[in-house]
Amino acid sequence: MHWRLRRATAADASALSLVAAASFLETFAGILSGEDMLAHIAAKSTPERFARWIADAASIATIAEHPDGAAPVGYTLLTTPEDVGQIEPGDIELRRIYTLSLTRGTGLGAALMAQAIADARSRGATRMLLGVYARNYRACDFYERQAFVLAGERQFKVGATWHDDRVYSRLL
Repeated sequence: MHWRLRRATAADASALSLVAAASFLETFAGILSGEDMLAHIAAKSTPERFARWIADAASIATIAEHPDGAAPVGYTLLTTPEDVGQIEPGDIELRRIYTLSLTRGTGLGAALMAQAIADARSRGATRMLLGVYARNYRACDFYERQAFVLAGERQFKVGATWHDDRVYSRLL
C-alpha cells in the first residue's frame, strides 16, 4: 500500500488530535486504566496542543493519510527534547509516532520513521531520542529494529499514574 506522508499544517491539528486519541486508546486499552488514558488524551492531545507544535519552528509534524480517501491514519512529531535524560547539542526528540491498527504490517511505521529521520537530519540533528512505555513490547521491538539503543529509563505520568518508560537513542 502506498501511504501519503506530508508535513502537517495548522489545518491538520484536529485530525492529528483524533489520530492521537484513537491510536493511544487502541495501543493501551486493557493495559492502562481507562480513566488515566482519557485524562492523558484530554491534557496532551488536544487540537490546540497540536496547533502549537505545528506552529513551533523547532517542531515537525508529519501526517500519514490512507491512499483511498486521504483519511488520517498515523503521524509523527519531532520536538525539542524534554524529559528524555541528558540532552546534548544536536539532539531532537521523536515525541510521537503512532499509527492506527489497520496499518500494522504495511510498512507505514517504517515509512514514518524514515521520514522523521530525514526531517531530523535536515534540521542538523545528530541524535534522536524517544521515550516509550517499558511494557509496550511491540514498540520497543520496532525501535530496536530501527537501530535505536536503550539510553536510560524515566517515570512518565499518564493521568494520575506513574509508569516506567524506556528512553532510546539513535545516532543520525
